[in-house]
Amino acid sequence: MKVTVVGAGNVGATCADVLAYREIANEIVLVDIKEGISEGKALDIWQKAPIDLYDSRTIGSTNDYSKTAGSDVVVITSGLPRKPGMSRDDLIGTNAGIVKSVTENIIKHSPDAIIIVVSNPLDVMTYQAHLTSKLPRTKVFGMAGILDTARYRAFLAEALNISPKDIQAMLLGGHGDTMVPLPRYTTVAGIPVTELIDSDKLNAILERTKVGGGELVKLMGTSAWYAPGSAAAQMVEAIVRDQRRVFPVCMQLDGEYGIKDCYLGVPVVLGKNGIEKVIELDLNTGEKALLEASRKAVREVMDVLDKLG
Repeated sequence: MKVTVVGAGNVGATCADVLAYREIANEIVLVDIKEGISEGKALDIWQKAPIDLYDSRTIGSTNDYSKTAGSDVVVITSGLPRKPGMSRDDLIGTNAGIVKSVTENIIKHSPDAIIIVVSNPLDVMTYQAHLTSKLPRTKVFGMAGILDTARYRAFLAEALNISPKDIQAMLLGGHGDTMVPLPRYTTVAGIPVTELIDSDKLNAILERTKVGGGELVKLMGTSAWYAPGSAAAQMVEAIVRDQRRVFPVCMQLDGEYGIKDCYLGVPVVLGKNGIEKVIELDLNTGEKALLEASRKAVREVMDVLDKLG
């Protein structure tokens, strides 16, 4: 199996490292526009193979997509962070152009690849990649829900003083502060979390989860990379190994949850063909209202991209 990661920054390099360390693919190609960055990081990952005992081969490429030919899965992390004085529309326009160019190059050399988008703004960049690739919606989707649920579960594990391994959770909607948390679908070794923590503490954790990315930016002056990179790698693993894992991913909805033509996070079964099945949860009135608010927020950003052409 062959996997390509486009963007050799912190998130992309972390994703490639996890893929290699866990031997998820035989060959992992790291691509970046900056001269020597992808080659250097790929070589560094390969040089620790004798230490960590893995066989996955990592190869770097400076903007040469011919080396990505025949990739089974492609992870797109390319894009610029929002800079001082840059409007939201400017950021969308800039990153949409990058994602469009990357997707065109990927499809040229790997027309059957499954594409996972990590670039921000996540929901609208997934939209851009889907438009450009013209692939079925089951083969182009975004990573957000796994990261958001991981933050939620980590905070819960800390509050309950238990292992995060025993916590299962689900959420819907857009990435970040428009996410739709679902506490009644959160369990600890099968026990509803509401039986283990009071509502005030749980609500505080949910609010912290919504701004989890911003909290890290304030601490480090830059966005996260270990958790996002690992989350993307987990999605790749589910596809490459046909694990049929149930994950929340950002995808184009086509009537599910009563929503059409909007890119939102929903639970799906992820396997060798990409999205094998969309799972529709029976939402209550409050959850439906939150999902509708999230839809409106994401649709506004999609409309910005449409106006930019």
